[in-house]
Amino acid sequence: MKIGVPSEIKDREFRVGMTPAGVATLTARSHQVFVETNAGLGSGFSDEEYIQAGAKIVATPQEIYAQEMVVKVKEPLPSEYALLHKELILFTYLHLAADRLLTEALIKSGATCIAYETVQLDNGQLPLLVPMSIIAGRLSVQFGAHYLTKQQGGSGVLLGGIPGVKSGHVVVLGGGVVGTEAARMAIGLGARVTILDVNLNRLGELEALFGSRVQLLYSNASNIAESVISADLVIGAVLITGKRAPTLVKRELVQKMRSHSVIVDVAVDQGGCIETGRTTSHTSPIYEEEGVLHYGVPNMPGAVPWTATQALVNATLPYTCALADFGLEALKRDRNLAKGVNVQNGQIVYRAVAEAFPDLPKA
Repeated sequence: MKIGVPSEIKDREFRVGMTPAGVATLTARSHQVFVETNAGLGSGFSDEEYIQAGAKIVATPQEIYAQEMVVKVKEPLPSEYALLHKELILFTYLHLAADRLLTEALIKSGATCIAYETVQLDNGQLPLLVPMSIIAGRLSVQFGAHYLTKQQGGSGVLLGGIPGVKSGHVVVLGGGVVGTEAARMAIGLGARVTILDVNLNRLGELEALFGSRVQLLYSNASNIAESVISADLVIGAVLITGKRAPTLVKRELVQKMRSHSVIVDVAVDQGGCIETGRTTSHTSPIYEEEGVLHYGVPNMPGAVPWTATQALVNATLPYTCALADFGLEALKRDRNLAKGVNVQNGQIVYRAVAEAFPDLPKA
């Protein structure tokens, strides 16, 4: 198969969809890999490294998208929509439930569009989302602590406190991978941590993991309100596979938060779970609303591309190889991979996305 790897064009997105090691694996299986020039520089990989691994370097995205499959990191942006075509397999993060324009473009293209975030194992795990969720969870506290400093417009709270001064309070909405990693980082900094989740079994697992170092609460309106009002840093870590995130924190609740506290909504790529939240970028990551700093960068792991690219390709490569080896037949061979198909033959085939856009064509 002929596989294209483009340069990412999302704001300050330095990750790339394939490492030289991944290229070597694919070319050893007799596949051809075309990498857009300088696509890997942000992650620390030169064109020469890709060439040595067996790739061909090409100059334009048009040459990349002319191939049979495109493997990338983030969703196509409007300037790329016209490059999509019916014979293409697109393998990347999509997060369609929060993006009607992109969904319409994928439908129009006729391409087979497979989303990393909905490939799902029989036990419910999302293997291609987990590595980026781990990174995003850890970064959420790192960035939150940074923006709490007075120089960045925050309230001036040191999350770990010092003897004689209480530590900061971190509230984590959601106890999945992102929430767990956020809590792990916050505990490491010495913060007081509260995690809220609707899954009692998961709360039990978190108790076994963290013990008395965190407060574990059932996620209902009362507990959310009490926790958020007292928070210095709120982490939005809610995920419902393939669906738009529910709004858990209303504007009225944000108004009651301490002045210049911080919200980091990791769920923003699925629409966000904070009513006052909106998508930002690495170039302009924060804004103030209702006296609270909001961070809403949807591609947080792009800040650490050397780590994130390798972690992502470690997870995606077996599925990329299967698609390259068998084409669309791979979807019949692997039901977990088949769950990743969101749009195919001009129709939405993933139920949660179809529910988000009931007026668009669906299978």
